[in-house]
Amino acid sequence: MPTTRSDYGYFLPITTRWMDNDIYGHVNNVTYYSYFDTVANTYLIEEGKLDIHNGDTIGFVVNSQCTYHAAVTYPDKIQGALRVNRLGNSSVEYGIGIFREGETQAAAEGTFTHVFVDRDNQRPTPIPELLRAALEKLSH
Repeated sequence: MPTTRSDYGYFLPITTRWMDNDIYGHVNNVTYYSYFDTVANTYLIEEGKLDIHNGDTIGFVVNSQCTYHAAVTYPDKIQGALRVNRLGNSSVEYGIGIFREGETQAAAEGTFTHVFVDRDNQRPTPIPELLRAALEKLSH
């Protein structure tokens, strides 16, 4: 069964684009990963105050996966939804859903794992306090 909107704590409107559609007339599978990246990083920047340009800590994606339940097509209005499945010392696994406007079940859903590293030495580092507090709000 697909996840539902009630399984998530953060939602972000995402605009589908003409170029997102593939030859079969629906959003191409690889584009969903771009949506995942957009919803997770928007939350990290806006709510967790992650400074992607000058901060000491940056996030590397180390794993992602997606399950597709229903096709999305341009010009569908969609929302990306975010939750935290697992929060470690230096890593977080997100649960992400893609919902078409007005629908309660996810058209696609997946996971996305960030490991936070020191920008200079690129070694894992503890998640900064402000960011951890924001992620804890979404813990499932």
